[in-house]
This record gives sequence, C-alpha cells and structure tokens, in this order.
Amino acid sequence: MRPVLAAVLLVLAFAGTATAARLADPLSAQEWWLSHIGADRATPPGPGVPIAIVDTGVDPTQPELASRANTSYANDQTVTGGGEFHGTAVASLAAAPANAAGIVGVYPDANLWSWDASLDARGISNASAVAGIYAAAQHCPAVINLSFGSVAQDTELQRAILTAYRNGCLVVAASGNSGSFGSPPTYPAAWPHVLTVGATNANDDVSPFSRTGTDVDLVAPGDAVLAAVPLWRSATGYASGLQGTSFSAPLAAAAAAWVWTVRPDLTVTELGEVMRRSARDLGAPGFDAASGWGLLDIPAALAYPTPPVDPEEPNDDVDQVKPGLLFDDGLVPLTTSGKTSSRIAASLDVSEDPRDLYRIWVPAGKTVRATVSADGRAAARLWGPQTVSVDEGLRARRRDLRGPSVRAGQQGFFAYAEVLLTGRADTARYTLSITAARR
Repeated sequence: MRPVLAAVLLVLAFAGTATAARLADPLSAQEWWLSHIGADRATPPGPGVPIAIVDTGVDPTQPELASRANTSYANDQTVTGGGEFHGTAVASLAAAPANAAGIVGVYPDANLWSWDASLDARGISNASAVAGIYAAAQHCPAVINLSFGSVAQDTELQRAILTAYRNGCLVVAASGNSGSFGSPPTYPAAWPHVLTVGATNANDDVSPFSRTGTDVDLVAPGDAVLAAVPLWRSATGYASGLQGTSFSAPLAAAAAAWVWTVRPDLTVTELGEVMRRSARDLGAPGFDAASGWGLLDIPAALAYPTPPVDPEEPNDDVDQVKPGLLFDDGLVPLTTSGKTSSRIAASLDVSEDPRDLYRIWVPAGKTVRATVSADGRAAARLWGPQTVSVDEGLRARRRDLRGPSVRAGQQGFFAYAEVLLTGRADTARYTLSITAARR
C-alpha cells in the first residue's frame, strides 16, 4: 500500500505548484485538455520511465524540442512534408517541456525517445514500425506510443508488440478515426495486450470520429487540440484544431509513464489495469464500447490500488509459451517430471486477455486433470502434444483437443492447459489446478 499512499500525498501537496508551472508557458491557457485529465492537479516527476514514440519523425529543430533535455533520437528523423508533422505533434503533446515557450506536455520532464517509422511523406512503413518497436523493447520498462493503424492485420507487427509486452513495456495505441464509418477493427489497437485510446472533445463527449469497440480501454482529449509542428507546417511552430485519436494516445502514454515512474513496483499488466480502471466513467455506469472504462484521470491513476498479479503474460497461444517459437525460452511449464501438481492464479479479459495457455508435463502412465475455480466465469480444457495453435483447423482440433483430462501411455509428453471465459463473462479472476494421478 505504500506506493499508493505516497502517490496520494504527492497529488495533494503539489497540485498548486503543478498548475503554476504549466501556466508559465504562453500557450498553456489553450491546452484545455490538461485540466480534463487532471494534469493540473498533480506534479509530474523528473525523468523516469521513457515514452517511446514510434511515428513519423520528430523535428529536432522545432523550437519547442530543440533544447529539450532527456530526448534521444534512435534513428535519423525526417520531416519533409505531407503528414510528417505527425510525430512532432504527438511528441509535443506527450512531453513538451515547461520552458516558458509555447505549450507544455502532460509529462514535461519525461525521457523522450523517438523512432522515425516513415519512409517518406506517404506515411508510416509497417516494417520500420516493427523495427522501432523491437528497438524500444530493448529499453523496458517503457511506454511505447503507436498513433497509427490499419484495418489490415500484420503478423510481424503483432509479434513485435507481444515481444515488447513480454519484455515489460506498455504499448499504447490510438483506437482509430473510423467512428463515422462503421468502426471496423483497426490494428494494432484491436489486438490484445494493447492499451487502446479513443478521443473526446472539450465537453468530455466521445468524438464522432473516434472508433468504438470492445477493445477501447479509455478515452482522452483528441478533438481541437494544439500541438507543436515543424516550421514548414506552420510559421508559428504550432497548429491548432488538430483532430484524431492519434493525439489522444500520447496523452495516455505520457500519463502511464508518469504513473509508472511514481509507482515503479507495478508490473506492465498491473499498470494497464490501473490506467483502465482509474478512468473517470462517462455516460452509463461501467464499460461501454465508445469510451471504454472512461476518461483518462491522472490523479486517480496515481492513487488507484494495485491490482492482483496476472502472471506469465502474454500466453494466448502455443507460439507464446513453447520454447523456440516467438520467445526463445517460452514459459516454464506448470508441471514437470519432478512436480506433478501445480496451481496458478491469474485473470482473463474478453478484449485484452481472452485466454491463457500453459505448458504442462503429462507423466508416463498417468492422467492429468485441469480444474478451475472462478465462480463459473472461466473453464479449462487440455490440448495434446501436437497442438500448433488453439485456433487450428477442425481436423487438427479433433486430434488435439482432449477436454478436462489427458493421459500418457508409456512415454510422458508436454501438453497445454487452456483457460478461457465462459458464457457472457467478460472478465474472470481464476485459480487453475493441475493434478496427475494413475487414474
């Protein structure tokens, strides 16, 4: 409880100082969103958990960023025209310094890291974004901001995000701007293990363009915002009236890095839950597809109780738990030849963590059974040793899916225990028990 108490005291003691520092920047009076997310009611810390921007290039000559401390550029940054103002705007909203010039970001003294993922003025390259995420994943814990998306899925991009998450980085993504066009799933936002952020306006209403869906975790201002841009985009170095979930995501990413810096004992799974569950509810009580859990609230996140541990993430499928596939070491099996029973407590979420998969050892001549305690909200089933994926085709499924128990003959083998939600449950806290017996 000590980190939570410290956060509460920090908020109460320094709220006035925080407001004064932000108002020192001449354009800060136009930053209506800072008060809406509580950034004016708490003092941000000094440099800590990095904010990694994977986007178009950030202009290192832009006056707001030219002399900014704690800023690193992981590759060459180009800002030649077209949409290449985007990365600069995103970075400034997250971390423009309190330097008595222009605007001030959510976390002004943050360690800011930028990877230019654009090929040219046409936009972001998936291959370069993948490289940037892998590069950022070498510096975990960090918060990686992805203010881009596509209706097409890219396996390599998803693998990079899972690797970053496994390494201990929180990945934040813009939900997308298709709210007026049917809200088709947009990636990476719609994938599990991503903190997905929609957009609100100055009335705290979800903006019509903000994509809706069960994967939306929370919302943050992203409608009619002011941000720093390269001078070729605006002679003043700033652009107003910007719209898009692209600009909501960095507010949430900066807030998450702030919270993690103040509360370093949080795991990446715990941090994600803190950011979701501390959001200020909008509209009808509880989760909804437009605003997720609600509006980003920094003071509430700083004080929110630490959630239960959710271990072994990500562990959604065979490639994430079997050694030598996505991760060289895979996951340590719950049972081995010398440990024939085991228990583990974890969580499920219909959008963020829809299933958990564990490797288990089935000893020769014994039957292994899986049982789950979760008040009927989750169930377990076992898969045989040849399983390639829990999403494999019908023929392979008939071979591999074993139900609640699996038996070995004269030789033991590794199998898989899957825990998944049941019925209409959208979340579950469960305990999985694995036992081996002669019968």
